[in-house]
Amino acid sequence: MHILREILRQKLVLGRSHREVVAAVGVSIGKVSSVLARAQSLGLDAAGVEATSDAELDACLYPKATAASLRPEPDCAALHLELRRKGVTLALLHVEFVELHPGGLGYSAFCDRYREWAKRQSPVMRQVHLAGDKLFVDYAGMRPKIFDPQTGEIIEVELFVAVLGASNFTYAEATRTQQVIDFVSSVSRTFAFIRGVTRAVVPDQLKSAVTTACRYDPAIQRTTAELGRYYGTTIFPARPMSPRDKAKVEVGVQIAERWLLARIRNEKFESLGALNARLSELTADLNDRVMRTYKASRRELFERLDRPALAPLPEQPFEAATWKKVGLNIDYHVEFDHHLYSASYTLIHEELWCARRRAPWRSCTAAPASLPTYAATSAAGAARRRSTCRARTALTPSGHRRASSPGPRRWDRTRARSAT
Repeated sequence: MHILREILRQKLVLGRSHREVVAAVGVSIGKVSSVLARAQSLGLDAAGVEATSDAELDACLYPKATAASLRPEPDCAALHLELRRKGVTLALLHVEFVELHPGGLGYSAFCDRYREWAKRQSPVMRQVHLAGDKLFVDYAGMRPKIFDPQTGEIIEVELFVAVLGASNFTYAEATRTQQVIDFVSSVSRTFAFIRGVTRAVVPDQLKSAVTTACRYDPAIQRTTAELGRYYGTTIFPARPMSPRDKAKVEVGVQIAERWLLARIRNEKFESLGALNARLSELTADLNDRVMRTYKASRRELFERLDRPALAPLPEQPFEAATWKKVGLNIDYHVEFDHHLYSASYTLIHEELWCARRRAPWRSCTAAPASLPTYAATSAAGAARRRSTCRARTALTPSGHRRASSPGPRRWDRTRARSAT
């Protein structure tokens, strides 16, 4: 039963003394006197108390202070914006606040108001990571180094990190750059490492993954999109400036910097292969270490959760290609990577997509977005050398076919007729 109601019932209905009420209700004698005095000043009798709810009785006997009597409160939103400026602290803002409001809050209460407000501004929904669902990938801010023994140059390289959502199983390797070929090759080697394919790959919106950054509809880089189609997965970039979208790999990068890069800080590597061999050893040790929260290692959780849920790998690894949008010149050739490649003359002045794939030979495919891909032409010779595929001469104008057909040149045929 409500304490205030019981005190008033004991006094107004039963007529008991203060000490009897104290013994029955378990409050101090001062509390009984205060409640009775407040009820008498408001003219409350037993019938009035009975007709009033508990909340109304509380508000009637102990009304809250009105806004006019409160001390001035700080504008926490304005404080939050000011704290983004260099050199601004809560101590400085409190001094300025007291100058405007001499009877305002003290420094401790001022800081408590702001911190309580800040905690309520960024609620974070807990992410539930399903087995085999997402592979989070990112590059570390710290860069490993390799030493060139011939020149003595120290070369900084990139550290690629991939983390599975459900098991935290981690893969790390060093690459020369963050360019498209290195990025898709690292993702392909990650799939080979985990012996399967996840339903989605979640990178941030780096240029190797997207061509146009957007919060809602980013444009996926063409080679990266080909990777997704080849493995039957989805490229699902995180939103710009939203590291919580890929918090798994953000933590994974931090762990890689502490347990991989920090452990090789005093070691010297003369090649990328030697560096990756050492990183492979440390990554295996990291995956075998028991995690305190789960009481199991990353490898144990991977074999239990992620491994059975992964899709199978294709028979062959992905062959990366470098794509470029070019225009077909009037000589039905396009320039790509300092070489000239032929295409059908019917596409002159149109924009084409050119692709150069990694292979033992150099090759190029040219095709418009709306037409099927044409046969590739090779350009193994010197830079800027035209290389036309003979099988494609049927696609060129007839005069060009005659000029490019084998046989004696015109002046040779003229000299032969004169001699006869």
